[in-house]
Amino acid sequence: MTVTQLKYIITLERTRNFTKAAIICEVSQPTLSMQIQKLEDELKVCIFDRTKKPIELTKVGSAIINQAKRTIIEFNKIKEVIIDKKEVLKGGFIFRSFKN
Repeated sequence: MTVTQLKYIITLERTRNFTKAAIICEVSQPTLSMQIQKLEDELKVCIFDRTKKPIELTKVGSAIINQAKRTIIEFNKIKEVIIDKKEVLKGGFIFRSFKN
């Protein structure tokens, strides 16, 4: 399971369309489909019911999407921590003189 795969399933859940999701994710539709299928194979579940138009989430798929969204939020917090730490380092040191 990769962060990219989680982003793909979140986007597909939002668009309910493989072609639109692929465009948003900036990958080909076959690539998006293959990665989602690989994730489903790894988890041994169907996240999406592909027989419906537009596609729908399965019950387990809904739970997976909810967790994926929380995971992406936490993943993005790592980037925020790095940015915050870099800003502190860029700021340099403040020297104060103390009078007796």
